[in-house]
Formats: sequence, C-alpha cells, structure tokens
Amino acid sequence: MKQAARNLTDRVDGFLLGKRYVIMDRDPLFTDAFRTMLATVGAKSVRLPPRSPNLNAFAERFVRSVRDECLGKVVPLGENHLRELLREYVAHYHAERNHQGLANTVIEPTNDDSTATGRVVRRKRLGGVLRYYQREAA
Repeated sequence: MKQAARNLTDRVDGFLLGKRYVIMDRDPLFTDAFRTMLATVGAKSVRLPPRSPNLNAFAERFVRSVRDECLGKVVPLGENHLRELLREYVAHYHAERNHQGLANTVIEPTNDDSTATGRVVRRKRLGGVLRYYQREAA
C-alpha cells in the first residue's frame, strides 16, 4: 500500500496531484502509514463512518447505471477504450437520458425542444448501444 500511495502522490503525474481530500472506507489496507503519506502532499484522508451502506447511494446508483446500460453490453478492449466508453456514457447520461427523479427531464438540456414541431428521430451513441429520441428542427 505504501507503493500505491507513492504512485498516487507522485509529483509529476500522480492521480492525487492538486486534490485536497481522499474519501476512503474503513478497509484495513488504508493503514496509518498510507494516510500519513497522503497527508504529506496535502491530501486529507476522510474515512467513511462504519456500517453506512446508503452513504454513497447516488454514486452507487450511477455506477449501477453505467454497468447495466453500457458496460454490460460492451467489452472494453483496453484502458483507452474504457475511458472513451465512459466519456460517451456520461455525455449521454447528462444531456440525453431522462431521469425519473427529475420529473422525467434531462440533467443538462442542450436546447429547448418544447417549441419544436419537427419529426421525432432516434439518435444513437456507441454504435446503437445507447439510444435517445430528439425532435428535428422544423
């Protein structure tokens, strides 16, 4: 775990470069030495409360959506492919996918389709794995 902390806190290309907080559960792998190494670069370790399964319910729901709607249908062929899949899914999730918790609206609508009078057409992402419907301009 010390080597993992060294990799995370590397001054050139460490993942935690410029980050102020690291949220972690109470796994015994996150030892005092690990947390101390994070603190030396200014990243404060925030440990989650014990036995708190619903603490990250929104993040867990998002991960489940990614698995069910995207990664369950495509086999990533490497890290770059996985990153591209996730980038496309996040764009779809925020700008094209309806959310029942938001009164069946989109998180970040790109334009106002309420006044459009054109045909409804189906659009695709990721070769048809993700589909959504949109009005064409009149």
